[in-house]
Amino acid sequence: MADFRKKKQLYVFNVFFDVNRSGTIDSKDFELAIEKICTLRGWSSGSPQYQKTHTSMMKIWDGLRQRADANNDDQVSVDEWCAMWDDFAKSPDNPLDWQVQYMKFMFELEDASNDGSIDSNEFTSVCSCYGLAPAECKEAFTKMSSNGKEVNFDQFKTLWKQFFVSENPSDPGNFIFGKTSF
Repeated sequence: MADFRKKKQLYVFNVFFDVNRSGTIDSKDFELAIEKICTLRGWSSGSPQYQKTHTSMMKIWDGLRQRADANNDDQVSVDEWCAMWDDFAKSPDNPLDWQVQYMKFMFELEDASNDGSIDSNEFTSVCSCYGLAPAECKEAFTKMSSNGKEVNFDQFKTLWKQFFVSENPSDPGNFIFGKTSF
């Protein structure tokens, strides 16, 4: 895997998946992510939205674990993570079920208004809760959106795939997780 693509994979691993900063991804990271997401949206434990988030995230974890956990230790290491995404880059038109679920989950999370598109404020709200500066999130949104105003699901799918396969730092998909440089 080329250095640029590896930097992007490590960024997603460290910021969005290894929530407890243990150096690996495991079920505890997903439990913490569920709490973070539900707190961001104001969904209390036991609410339908909380339950839906929990169910979706645990399915994503199970799919990730099944595909990437090569040594079956119930953890996904950096090497396992990168190997999995390197395999994806060889056949990006055939994503794994969990990858599709995660992409849909992120779109729905960012589309807080549930109007079928993500605007700059929605994008910034989600990405900044992961520690990114709001100004960087807004700049990333401008770079990834073709019209600077919104990104619909079809556009999001294209940008998503581009993030995980692109070697070109100026491709708009590189900004889908709120960061402007790697």
